[in-house]
Amino acid sequence: MQPDPATIVRILSIKEPLIGIYDAPDPTPFAPLVEPAQRECVFAARELWRQGLTLHLTRERHGCGSRQLLGVNDRTPEQMVAFLCDKEGLKATHELMSLWLDAAKSYEPREGHFLIGPLRPSQYDCLRAVSFYVNPDQLAVLCAGAIHRHRVGDIEPVIAPFGSGCMQILSLFEDLEAPQAIIGALDQAMRKHLDPWVLTFTATKPMFQQLCLWADDPRSSRHTGFLQDLLDARGGSLRGMAAGSAAPDCAPKA
Repeated sequence: MQPDPATIVRILSIKEPLIGIYDAPDPTPFAPLVEPAQRECVFAARELWRQGLTLHLTRERHGCGSRQLLGVNDRTPEQMVAFLCDKEGLKATHELMSLWLDAAKSYEPREGHFLIGPLRPSQYDCLRAVSFYVNPDQLAVLCAGAIHRHRVGDIEPVIAPFGSGCMQILSLFEDLEAPQAIIGALDQAMRKHLDPWVLTFTATKPMFQQLCLWADDPRSSRHTGFLQDLLDARGGSLRGMAAGSAAPDCAPKA
């Protein structure tokens, strides 16, 4: 059974839908579905997610994230190095780019359908990770929640590794069965699809469970005066981009 994130959404004033990343045998329960255009960025579907649609990727029908999310190599390693180094300028030399590319892991789907869209509680068994689209204040509170059950020596609870936007929602996790979160949307190539104030906080399924427990734990940091001080500074809500300014209304329109 999917844990209920309602408390997190409420206390953080999150207006963006929480986005699930699913690896499923049947896409039907995720309808309505939309397929990506060729080479289209995963995050171009953001407006559709707000409307309740789910992005449906397969090995045959995929967008820009085919290698990272599906293990499909539609370019040779040499072509990828040239694109990332020469066109995007991500590394100083082809050698550095090639070394990084060789070390980067791709996600290998267990089933035939990869889906990204609003949470579907009935499909919790197929859930791999959950992305929160948040401003810096909301991000800070989620980071505090992520360390609540962390023991020294365990896997780092929050990381911010280099990679594409779609890598930062799944393939950069070393172990999807471990409680961990990635601070993402740090890829300038995909940020045109987001509001300037938005970052992502993507949690593995175990971390998502821990965050929901943290939000309802009366001994956790979300009940402290520090959070209340922040709320007071922001006029009672973490929805604003800064004191005295408000983020645009991103709730789905009727």
